[in-house]
Amino acid sequence: MKTPVIREVKSLNMSCDRIGNLLLVKFLPQGGKETCIFVPASIVFWLLKHLPVNQDPRLTPPAMVPRIEQYDWDNPNTPRAFTVNCKQFADAIRMQFALDRGPDLMVLLNRSNVELMRQMMVAYSKDLIDLDAE
Repeated sequence: MKTPVIREVKSLNMSCDRIGNLLLVKFLPQGGKETCIFVPASIVFWLLKHLPVNQDPRLTPPAMVPRIEQYDWDNPNTPRAFTVNCKQFADAIRMQFALDRGPDLMVLLNRSNVELMRQMMVAYSKDLIDLDAE
């Protein structure tokens, strides 16, 4: 399998499906084309347990958040994530998503985008079904 290209993310956005079993995540990479993937609730809850919480009160949010349109939900080519592997660096996290079609997606999120992702996932967690909850 081809090694995925690392895309440094400028910003991202999320939207939850009506059933509560997945999020649509739209990444806006630096100098690139927007990329959407479906992320199952099980991955969202795993990430919420493992993403670091921001400790820097001066951290600024990303400048622009990409819009999610109905087309993004309806696009039959949007892949679904099976797993995610993360590696934390001093000022970023690299996430490699194994997808159901096409090459894996590897993104590099700076601290602002990690915190944005974490906050969005926390906000949507009440709408998602955690099948692993006791």
